[in-house]
Amino acid sequence: MENYEGLVVKSKAGRDNGKLYLVIKTDGEFVYVANGDTRKIENPKKKKLKHIQKTSNYAEKLRAKLLAAQLVENHEVRKALAEYLN
Repeated sequence: MENYEGLVVKSKAGRDNGKLYLVIKTDGEFVYVANGDTRKIENPKKKKLKHIQKTSNYAEKLRAKLLAAQLVENHEVRKALAEYLN
């Protein structure tokens, strides 16, 4: 099983189709994603791996925090996704 924590992904299915998210947690064939705005860290969206499009970009600072089980805040997620878009 691969760790996707901190990976920027794009939704391929559902009503959030095309939106960017950051993977917060990996659980078997599922990932939990948040964008810091409509999907907060406290209530991440559960998505199947086949319903996301992986990018090659990791939010390195947040990845380190997630793997070390440190607190990640919503504004940090929003900032990481904004940096990816630029």
